[in-house]
Formats: sequence, structure tokens, C-alpha cells
Amino acid sequence: MHKSHSPAEPSSLPTSRTPSLPRLAAASLAGTAIEFYDFFIYGTAAALVLGPLFFPTFSPLAGTLAAFATFGVGFVARPLGSVLFGHIGDRHGRRPVLIVSLLLTGLATVAVGCVPTYASIGMAAPVLLLVLRFLQGLGLGGEWGGAVLLTAEHAPAERRGLWASFPQMGPPLGFLLANGIMLTLSATLTDAQFASWGWRVPFWAAGVLAAAGLALRTSLAESPSFLELREHARVPLAEVVRDHWRLVLLTAGALAVGYAVFYAVTTWSLAYAVERLDVSRTVMLACIMAAVVVKGALTPLAAVLGDRYGRRPLCLLGCALSALWMFPMIALLATGEPLLMFLGFLVAMLAFITMFAVIAAYLPELYEPRVRCTGAAVGYNLGGVLGGALTPIVATAVAQGDGTPWGVAAYLTGVALLSLGCFALLPETRPVPEPAPVTA
Repeated sequence: MHKSHSPAEPSSLPTSRTPSLPRLAAASLAGTAIEFYDFFIYGTAAALVLGPLFFPTFSPLAGTLAAFATFGVGFVARPLGSVLFGHIGDRHGRRPVLIVSLLLTGLATVAVGCVPTYASIGMAAPVLLLVLRFLQGLGLGGEWGGAVLLTAEHAPAERRGLWASFPQMGPPLGFLLANGIMLTLSATLTDAQFASWGWRVPFWAAGVLAAAGLALRTSLAESPSFLELREHARVPLAEVVRDHWRLVLLTAGALAVGYAVFYAVTTWSLAYAVERLDVSRTVMLACIMAAVVVKGALTPLAAVLGDRYGRRPLCLLGCALSALWMFPMIALLATGEPLLMFLGFLVAMLAFITMFAVIAAYLPELYEPRVRCTGAAVGYNLGGVLGGALTPIVATAVAQGDGTPWGVAAYLTGVALLSLGCFALLPETRPVPEPAPVTA
């Protein structure tokens, strides 16, 4: 029986370069960016407009909470998607996962843009929204595992962190694309136009993006690690639960802080500043997007540091920085001053990427090839439930009343400390180069 806390042998991932690696990395990045665009556009819409349109009988606060609850359903669906697509990936290959997950997420996102509001069809409107958000999460739950594994399993051991970081640049690109479109619409349309039809445009655009992503992915080569497997897990989830349950729980707890910090900055703070501080949504989107641009640009650098110094040290550093920065970040947000808010968001995003730039190499190295797609994806997406689904809801609830929302800072600091403890219990996995032979 495999010990759940032991990393996979370094030799279980390929160490030779392949001519198609740059193309693979580019296709994985593009597809991940498109899928996360689909996922993020919902979060931005939930913060800005979905509450009044789909929950008009609620108070403004309750409407925002309800919109964030439908937002959270996507995170609950992600582990289920990782189980479903992880099974496909471990039994039939990583490549089919990339195609089917992108198609599912794209179609669900386009459909969100077509749902009539509460004023047109009553309670059916939020119910449809809930179902489509669930399907979005289901597709995204499979996306990350397939994209990361296909790249990581083709990459050379000494540069695996760098190559595997390309899919990790997809989320910031998707976020920037989603919020760039929202920012443009917000700045050029009246409030009435934006609420009437403008918010739907980014969802409709997802169809074009999904078609482009599918064109890139249909000709990708299958992972060499999968092709070399002599025996595939019959029921990957059962094997993961039986032999690797401790590892799954530790990785989920470890990754929770990354999700919590990211969605506190990009989703909760947007709603809080617009509704409570009377900051314009255009200014808030610009502040958040600027911080995410820097984060995305520094992702490869952090990944290279992970290849040189190890995955675990960077993860521990990112957690520690997050724990130390949450109170200053909330204090800067409460000023309502754009430059100060940007500074708070920027440092939080740098702490986030210190961890998440190396996760794409770290998680696959923790699991053996026969259950890698299921194990890595389930751990990653359970972290999303703990950190991403709950954070906007909890933060909105504890930020009631006047004054600086220190309760949000305390909550985020607590999540950071939890993740720090989980990372401390995980092993290092960076392949150590063999010493050069001594010659006489």
C-alpha cells in the first residue's frame, strides 16, 4: 500500500524534452485562460449586478449574499468535476479531459448570458443560474488537472516548475480578459444599459473563446507518463481515498489560503468598495486588474525559483506573507484611496503567486501516475471549496456595520495559518539532479 504522505518518485515524471513542449504549454495556457475567464466573469457579475436582477425581493446585502452563494456553487461543483474528469484522465488520458471540460464550461457560460431575470420568469431565474454555475464548476474542476498534467508530464525534470507554470498564468489572463471587458462596458454604458443587457455581453463572448480554445487543443499529443503506464487504476477515486486520503486533505488545506486571498481581493473587495465605500466600479476594477497584471507577469519567475530552491519553501513563504499582510490589506482597502487599495492588493497577489506558481509542478509530483489526474485535481479543487467558495460569503457577512472590517482580516489570517500548517506537513518533491561522475 502506498503511503499517502510520500511524493511520487521523481522518475515517475518524464525527464526528456519534447519538440512540442512550447506548443503544449501555449495551448494549455490559452485553454486555462478561457475556462477561468468563464468562471471569473460570473464572480464579477455577482459582485456588481446579479443580486438586484435575480434576487430583487432581498435587501441589497441579502441580494449580494445570495449572488455570492450562487458563485460558491461553482466551487462546490469543482471537486465533483475533478472526480469525473480525473477518472477520465487516469483511465483514458489527459487529452480528452481538456476538450470535454472546455466545451462544457463554455456552453454553460454562454447560457448564463441568456437566462431571463427574476422580473421575467420569477424564481426560475435564480434556479437556472444555480444550475449553470454548477456546470461551469464541473467543467473547471476537470480543466486544471488535465492542463497542468499534460504540460508537467511532458516537461524535463529540472524545468518542470517553469513549464508547468504556463497553465497557472491562465487564471490571471482569464481574469484580466473578463474584467477588462466588464471595465470597458462599465465605463461606456449607462447604469441602466449595463443592468439591462451590458452584463450579458462577456458571457456571450465565451462562445467565441471556447471555439478558439477547442481549435488549439484538438491536435495536442497525449502525456508520455500516461502512455507508459502498464496498468491503469480501475477506480481512481477509490484508490485515492484508500491510499492517499491524508495527502488529499493536506493539499486541500494548504491551497485554501491562495483561493481565499485571491477571491477576497477580486470578488469580495469589489462588492464591498462599490456598495459600502462608494468607490466607482471602474476604479475598483482598474485597481484589482493592475495587481493581477503584476501577479501574472511574475508567475514564471516564482516558478523558476521553485525549480532552483524547491516547491515547499516558496509555499511556506507565501503562506507566511499572507498571514502577515491581511490586516494591512484591509486597512488600505478601508481608505477607499485607489493607490493605497492597489498597494494592498498588490502585496496580497505577490504572496499568492509565491505559492501558486509552483503548485502546478508540486501537486503532480506528490501523486503516482496511475491516480495523478484524480488525486491532484481533487486536492486542488477541495482547496477551492475551503478558500474560494466560503470567502466572499463569510467576508460579506462579517463586514456588516460601520468601521473597518477587521473580522475579514482575522478570517483571512486564520486561513493562512491553517494552510501554513498543512504545507509544513507536506514533503519536498523537487527532483534533485544526480551528481556528475568523478573522473580520474
